[in-house]
Amino acid sequence: MKKILYVYVKGGAPLETAFPRIAACGELHVLALSPLPEAGKEIWEPCCTNITVHPGGLTPGEPVVEAIVEHAREVGADALFTLSEFAVLAVANAADRLGLAGAGPGIRVARDKRLMRQAWQAAGVPIPRFRRVDSAADLRAALSALTPPLLLKPAWGAGSVAQLVLTSQDQVADAWAEIEQALERGGQVGMNELYEQNTDADRLVEEIMDGTTEGWYAEPGYGDYLSVEGIVAKGKYHPLAITAKLPTVPPYIEVASTSPCVLPEELQRRIEEVSRRAVDALGLDTCGTHTELKLRADGELVVIEVGARFGGLLTTRQVEVVFGLDPIGMLIREQLGEPVDYPPAMLVEGGRAAASVAVVPADADGNPWKTQPLWHPEQVDWSSLLSPGSTVEPVPAFMLPAGTRVPEFDPSGGSRNWLGVFLLTADDAPTLLRDCRSILDGLEGALAATA
Repeated sequence: MKKILYVYVKGGAPLETAFPRIAACGELHVLALSPLPEAGKEIWEPCCTNITVHPGGLTPGEPVVEAIVEHAREVGADALFTLSEFAVLAVANAADRLGLAGAGPGIRVARDKRLMRQAWQAAGVPIPRFRRVDSAADLRAALSALTPPLLLKPAWGAGSVAQLVLTSQDQVADAWAEIEQALERGGQVGMNELYEQNTDADRLVEEIMDGTTEGWYAEPGYGDYLSVEGIVAKGKYHPLAITAKLPTVPPYIEVASTSPCVLPEELQRRIEEVSRRAVDALGLDTCGTHTELKLRADGELVVIEVGARFGGLLTTRQVEVVFGLDPIGMLIREQLGEPVDYPPAMLVEGGRAAASVAVVPADADGNPWKTQPLWHPEQVDWSSLLSPGSTVEPVPAFMLPAGTRVPEFDPSGGSRNWLGVFLLTADDAPTLLRDCRSILDGLEGALAATA
């Protein structure tokens, strides 16, 4: 049986989702470079042939790659895999050194948002205007050169952490200090790049493009951005399906993604083509992809980002529930050199509807909760929030401990605001949309009712 080495650090799909699908393809060996979660352990741990917890103390860069390579040789790994944004660069370098399938040299361009945008600019991919900023002085210059509002973000970040909106020069000093603090808080919970060193100092700003759902969606309630999930196999891009979104909570905190996308097929094919151009420009070899795009007036699109890995939370599970595809298993089989049956074109029609709902202490419109109830989702009367036939399933990996006092909403905290993540399914897309909003707007009151 072939052997797969999974490199674990914080991020990506929950292990109780990922590990059964990886183990179905071969022996699953785990190298944990950060503490493994206890949540869902009764599901994911039996999937593992063995688990090695690294003692830690690794300096970012080559020592991380060397640790992965050494362990891969010890277990005789036929494939290396990770789902974490923070580990993709190290794992790709290790795979290259071992002669195994991986993302290839293009991974650095896909990881550093500054290089990513430069590659897109050269390839004519539609993107917002942007500037690299290495100091507060650079940020002031960018505010003069670009058209506000601007989004300040870390070049190596993930999960919307440390993203700030700026409209004027008098915000610069406070914003520069705030992003420093937000990055430090993210580092304290393991949200650090494993390969490139000193990445917290790497930042960029870009113009915030006006988005709209007008001319795109026939029905209200969807966000003006979406993502395309896919796989690059030996340099060829295979888009699988679009994941729609609810509007973000300001500034740009994602709270729900839904499948299937209800856009007309003609519009989905246009999105598919722009996504292809964006992924192809990065020069990737073999990896999962998660491409985010913004919808604009008159049928225009701009590309926001491409991750050289699958979307986080329950994105792959949504694809599986709705379209019957197992993206994780497909990519593992591709890495092992086994035949994979890719759809001839991106799928646009599915069966049951599914969503990832990330609850934050704010409603769907971004209004912070007025109270700080105790977190007891297990005591909530979910039938009062959901439509008949809908189901909701908590994801242990992303749950605040039961009984914890809900913290105040932190606009710069990104995914650190998550109280809990839930898999929601419904009979159809309109019902799913209604139920997503019902949870986001009604859970504060439902929690209060449990007191």
